[in-house]
Amino acid sequence: MTLPGLAETSAFVAVLEEKSFSRAARQLDLSPPRVSELVRQLEMRLGVRLVERTTRSVAPTAAGERLLAQLKPALDDYRTALEAVDDFRDKPAGQLRLTVAPPAIDSDMVAVLARFLAAYPQISLEVSAESGLVDIVAGRFDAGIRAAERLERDMIAVRVSESVPMVAVAAPGYIAQRGRPRTPRDLAAHDGIRIRFGSGATASWRFRLGRRTVEVPVSGRLVVNDAPMAIDAAIAGAGLLQMPRTMVARGLADGGLLTVLDEFQPPALDGFFLYYPSRRQLRPPLKALVEFLRQARRERRR
Repeated sequence: MTLPGLAETSAFVAVLEEKSFSRAARQLDLSPPRVSELVRQLEMRLGVRLVERTTRSVAPTAAGERLLAQLKPALDDYRTALEAVDDFRDKPAGQLRLTVAPPAIDSDMVAVLARFLAAYPQISLEVSAESGLVDIVAGRFDAGIRAAERLERDMIAVRVSESVPMVAVAAPGYIAQRGRPRTPRDLAAHDGIRIRFGSGATASWRFRLGRRTVEVPVSGRLVVNDAPMAIDAAIAGAGLLQMPRTMVARGLADGGLLTVLDEFQPPALDGFFLYYPSRRQLRPPLKALVEFLRQARRERRR
């Protein structure tokens, strides 16, 4: 049997990861017919069907699932081996894919990433903002940025921000119409804008009562799954909102939002961390990003 080529195996892995021939084609910079042809060639070489195709879905067969599990780490090692020659270049090159919690992408972080791209013109960066937990290995992400309490134990974590205070906010018009809550118990008479994660759970509201930090039930007629949408709704007067201060800083600065219940706010979040699997060899582009973020944090603390 003639061994399959890298193009065939790469097309097979991309199709099953993207669950689509067209999306795999965009990832590989090929046409969908060419990707389909490469997968068919692989199946013919191996003499077994690997991918079940319908007009609406793409899924691995039992043989395809087993082959995918073996090929993914091998292709990752292949890419890492090729990128190791970056040690002999003036600057590393390649693509980085990050999954990032929306609260971590404030204006400061965007500015840092822009400076990183300017410093490393041969690195490209793809950022996927997702509120839910993401398996960065299965999703073929190089790293992620999340709050400390949402990191898995087998990850290497690098702090990229200081602690982040929480605030409860509302538009001046909402406060004029509905009144300002004086204690967390007053929230029972107010509309709270709630955020639903990809897991289906809604973000809890926490407040400090005496020496304790407790979750306070909040009702409201508006539930969204997007933080910027929730902020826009709060500015429009749809209800109260609890959010990391960095995410509503612009609304507070221009007067579109006012803080409420300041004396009851919970302890600040323990900041955000860049994380990646401990078992994965650090690729040169990711190594450059880790050091750049560390240096940016040191500069902010001066």
